[in-house]
Amino acid sequence: MKKKVFYVFLSLIFLSAFIFFSYLVKKEVFQQFDFDFTVKLQNHLPKKYDSYLSALSLIGSFEILSLLIIFLVLIRRKIISFLIFIPFIGTHLIEIFGKALLRHPGPPFIFFRYSYDFIFPSSYVKPGYSYPSGHSLRAAFIAIIIVYLINKLKIKFIWKILINFLVFLILILMLVSRISLGEHWLSDVIGGSLLGLTTAFFSFIFI
Repeated sequence: MKKKVFYVFLSLIFLSAFIFFSYLVKKEVFQQFDFDFTVKLQNHLPKKYDSYLSALSLIGSFEILSLLIIFLVLIRRKIISFLIFIPFIGTHLIEIFGKALLRHPGPPFIFFRYSYDFIFPSSYVKPGYSYPSGHSLRAAFIAIIIVYLINKLKIKFIWKILINFLVFLILILMLVSRISLGEHWLSDVIGGSLLGLTTAFFSFIFI
């Protein structure tokens, strides 16, 4: 019980951080920094890596990560674990309303570097603006869930370290891809990550 209260407390902390950060985004505090960061990142990251980062973009889609969550829930073999979809879907509603209400325009087309013609149906849902990043939300959410489950396994400590390192490496690359591909600003990615962390820690009470 104490652990569940602690997880809810952590979730509330990240939710508060998300709300405060969203307020700053609404006030356009990061507008110039977002632009400068995107320009510098794209200048330092060669286009030859765009196809790999675009693949990460596909992996981070709602469809793929939803299937991964179903797989993780089935592994847990607990009926209550399916309740994880309540906060997961709920946080996507917050994402959609945030994009529709916050009026935070995404990067202009000149920054767009996505390599493939294919996108999943969920990518066609565009409320009009870019904050917060749904991919960042899902990436942060699933990364924390996987790390939590890995640390509960009875395997050697060194394997836990290696797997956790790999998970966080993929997370960082996926977050970077949102900016380098011209899909989102840095502030979108930070906001999405905070929302993902909020949902992940709250979801611990179900898994």
